[in-house]
Amino acid sequence: KTKIREYFVSLHKIYMEEKNMANIKRRRLPVGVQSFKKIREEGYVYVDKTDIVWELANYGDQYNYLSRPRRFGKSVLVDTLEAYFRGRKELFEGLKIMDMEDDWKQYPVIRLDMSRGGASAEGIRSYLNLCFKSYEQKYAITPDPTAQLADRFDAIITTAYQQTGMQVVVLIDEYDSPLQHSWKTPEHEECTNVYRNVFAILKADDEYERFVFITGITKFTQISLFSALNNLTNISFLPQYAPLCGITEEEISGNFMPELEKMAEVNGWTLQQTHDKLKEYYDGYHFSRNNMVDIYNPFSLINALNSKNLANFWAASGATSRLPKFITNAELSLGDFENCRVLRNILETSDVTGGGPALFLYQSGYLTIKDSDEFGYVLGFPNEEVKQALYETVLPALTMREMGDIQSLQANLYMQLGTGQLPDAMKSLKALVADVPYSNKKMASMDMEERYRLVISTIFNAIGLKVEVEHMLSTGRIDIVATTSRYIYVIELKLRNNGGKEAAVRQIIDCRYMEPFKADRREVIGLGIELDEDGKGLIDWKVAEEE
Repeated sequence: KTKIREYFVSLHKIYMEEKNMANIKRRRLPVGVQSFKKIREEGYVYVDKTDIVWELANYGDQYNYLSRPRRFGKSVLVDTLEAYFRGRKELFEGLKIMDMEDDWKQYPVIRLDMSRGGASAEGIRSYLNLCFKSYEQKYAITPDPTAQLADRFDAIITTAYQQTGMQVVVLIDEYDSPLQHSWKTPEHEECTNVYRNVFAILKADDEYERFVFITGITKFTQISLFSALNNLTNISFLPQYAPLCGITEEEISGNFMPELEKMAEVNGWTLQQTHDKLKEYYDGYHFSRNNMVDIYNPFSLINALNSKNLANFWAASGATSRLPKFITNAELSLGDFENCRVLRNILETSDVTGGGPALFLYQSGYLTIKDSDEFGYVLGFPNEEVKQALYETVLPALTMREMGDIQSLQANLYMQLGTGQLPDAMKSLKALVADVPYSNKKMASMDMEERYRLVISTIFNAIGLKVEVEHMLSTGRIDIVATTSRYIYVIELKLRNNGGKEAAVRQIIDCRYMEPFKADRREVIGLGIELDEDGKGLIDWKVAEEE
């Protein structure tokens, strides 16, 4: 017994040693980490973009503005710039920048994070007051009690320059956060007045400044920082900075192969399948017409690799919360943005408050550049995560119900269509569509079939199906094509007084609507759906049986 006990003790010891070694070797992904210092000192995986950072800091213009969607790594970038300009050489050991920088100078850095300024002028003043107090203590400045924030900012910049003999670096992160939050409220104009007064100093103190870098999501041009600082260079569309935030295809294979392999193993996918699913969900962003490199959403990608699961991480983090402020009746117009043309001047220079919904959707990350030509840009949804999140956001407004009232029906419909349970799927769809085309008065200008097509396609998009509305063939136009991992549904909608399900099925068969999809490995199902002509809902359905 003693020998057996000793044997198991030794086995346990070996097991614990191996487990500890595995823990030591386990890689840490920077989920939610925005500190460059923490990433480097605590051994998190870091995607090395320091060569681009060095180029920006040394060969970029003096005043720079970068717009990228939320959760795209802007704060880590600002933190990296701060570490570089403070001369924190030890944090960059082993990175690309070490082959580029020979003289690690230490500049005075003033950093502001305007996301902490709230949604009112009072909140902005309070935050700036705290920041300025900290810098005044650092440089032994005793401000006049009656001094305005602009005067205090000026004194900090000039004193930092005088005391160190080095020009000052100013970094302003999420400059537009208070302006977004206050938009369409009485507080907005006063917020912009604070911006005009305080940040005009940056232009006035030009000779004391080495580098000014400002990040944001949306661009408020004529009414805020851009009017006060009209010498800003917008680097958001420049080709050399396209991959500055986000993760490229090359960076995935070079930095995350162990995580890709683990995710494949956990889900029973091949490595190629894992890559393709991640690409479908999180890739597809483009930020320059002259450099169409694919960019993955870094927040979603890293969360997916860390959890080994595909989910709408970006949307769940609050990405869609400001949509109603900038787009009226979004539930009626999302289909217009699938292939949306925008003038170059509108996309690159316009103010978000007057540039139209497509400009807001682009700046916020809901749309991206799909193509460009001499006539402007073509925008579209970057990936499945964003598309599904948008449709899910607008569905309650379209169906005129609370989200909690339809979530169970959506879940059932997704499972039923995904497994081919058509009778149950039609019951769920009938419950979701019931009375909507009739009761939603915003759709009054549409004909009845168009209303049904909008409601049904929005439901399908919201539950995560791939959906194409009015799919064109040489033989006709299919109302809806909806695909799951196992099935392709070819759907024709007909009002009862226009022949109903029988006419819908006959059109599918006579026009050979299913033919183009038969080469696919998935089962193709033709579905004729009969609808009430008065907008009261789905009446019946029938599967198209080819003769």
